[in-house]
Amino acid sequence: MDKNSTSSTTVPDTAWLGRGRHLGPEPERDVRRNLLALKAARVIDDFLDLDPVEAARSTDLYPRDETADPGPSARRVFEARWSVADGVTVRAQLTTFEPESRRAKGEGVGWVLAAEAERAWEAGWPSPATVFWPDSDQVPWDHETVPDVRLRTANHLPKDDDDLRRLLRACTRQSWAVHVVIHEAMTPDVLGRRPVSAFLPPSLRHRVVEHRATPDQALIADFVMKRELGVGIPRGGAVVLPPAPRLFEYDAEHFTVPNVFLDGTEPTTLLARIQEFAALPQHLPADAEQALTRLRQGWHLLTPDEELAHARAMVTQYAKALEAMTASCDLYREAAESALEALADASRGGAPRPAPPATSKEDPSPWKALTKSLSRFRGPTPQEPGSETSQPPHGT
Repeated sequence: MDKNSTSSTTVPDTAWLGRGRHLGPEPERDVRRNLLALKAARVIDDFLDLDPVEAARSTDLYPRDETADPGPSARRVFEARWSVADGVTVRAQLTTFEPESRRAKGEGVGWVLAAEAERAWEAGWPSPATVFWPDSDQVPWDHETVPDVRLRTANHLPKDDDDLRRLLRACTRQSWAVHVVIHEAMTPDVLGRRPVSAFLPPSLRHRVVEHRATPDQALIADFVMKRELGVGIPRGGAVVLPPAPRLFEYDAEHFTVPNVFLDGTEPTTLLARIQEFAALPQHLPADAEQALTRLRQGWHLLTPDEELAHARAMVTQYAKALEAMTASCDLYREAAESALEALADASRGGAPRPAPPATSKEDPSPWKALTKSLSRFRGPTPQEPGSETSQPPHGT
């Protein structure tokens, strides 16, 4: 992975980021079962199941900083490695978190998933979400962090306009997903109720949230969206919602599709607009940047070559540390010998040894100050015979 491609404003083109909530009783069990099945089927190369404390304390491939620690609310850390087209390696890390509050019943367990490939991510690659989570409607892992919103399904807009305003604000400001609103010109049949996101490429399906406005919501949905987001929705059409904050010139007309036929056929125009929007530079939120940092600097699932390189790097690092410690010990030993000599001279009241020639480099040892302090306690230097001060005064 390229550790230098992190941007403080945009998501790197090598990364896949997602998050959500699992409302079931044992989310970690669902992850383990899926990873075991995929490893047995050789879909993935390997995986790790780590305790967060163990993950934070262990030695990693890359230098660590404080954002590599998942934090006290983390429950488990899972890592997986697999290969995609042309042998490109993908590394991914999923962390489950305790809910921020237990006040809301059914809040579920939060999860954050960060994956990165050795080159720019392609939408046709397998979705990292279905590497860790089973792609089954029976496992409720696909709830968005925004309440009452799910991936892999069509979410109907709330009837109340205030609830609709709150939903649109949360979806555009808090969610990491791409949000699309579709107006149903008429009540669809079973085929028409199938989510449009099912037609998207695998890696994009779990990054798109689909909202539906019922036939009688045309006016209120259009009014609230224009007021809150500056973009409306045509009858029987669809629109890709603008991001917040906007990092590019969003063209509302371009990302609005006037007609979408919900009859089970593939809506090619809408799908093209969604894929075009998803390929644009996207804002990188602070918590998403932390997840990417944890993946890069808190990685544990090493290949044999990486383990060898890591061992060699550690040997070099320890050798340098040992060399620095040896040099430091030599300096302290010399300083201690000088201090003992000065102390012996002071106790005998003898003349001090001449100071060594001054050098341009200052002695960094703390014993230098001690030697200077001891020299102050030496007695006066005896006068030699024949000096001027030894002659008696005149007139005696």
